[in-house]
Amino acid sequence: MTEAFNVIEVATSGAGVLAAEMARSSWQGVRGALVSFFRGGNEATAADELRVLDLHQGRLLETPEADRERVREEICRELFIQLKGFLVKYPEMAVDLMALVHERERASGEASSGPRMVAENNTHSQVIMTGSSIFGGTFTYRAEESK
Repeated sequence: MTEAFNVIEVATSGAGVLAAEMARSSWQGVRGALVSFFRGGNEATAADELRVLDLHQGRLLETPEADRERVREEICRELFIQLKGFLVKYPEMAVDLMALVHERERASGEASSGPRMVAENNTHSQVIMTGSSIFGGTFTYRAEESK
């Protein structure tokens, strides 16, 4: 079943959700789920992975409101690297991360609130559809703020 997941897609989704959750009151519940997630890979490294998450969350909360979005995007990129590295070592954990992502999207109402999009006549082109910002390598797309 893990072959059905693309590590980069899963890490990108996970990073976006985790970076958003860090500033919400629901973070401790999400962090609790991440304890189980990281222990699924290797008990010895779970504490280190969680320590990095705690540092990111502390940094985000200490950031003045005016700079918070910029810092959240930086943290999102760093979380992507962390999650991608973890999933490369433990690809079977992609299922658990995607379950957490879907659960948090449902809880925050993000899963069904985005517009429905259809791509047609796109031969020899790349179509990217997202309801949030995308970060990968040297490519960054910042989604418009929803009203």
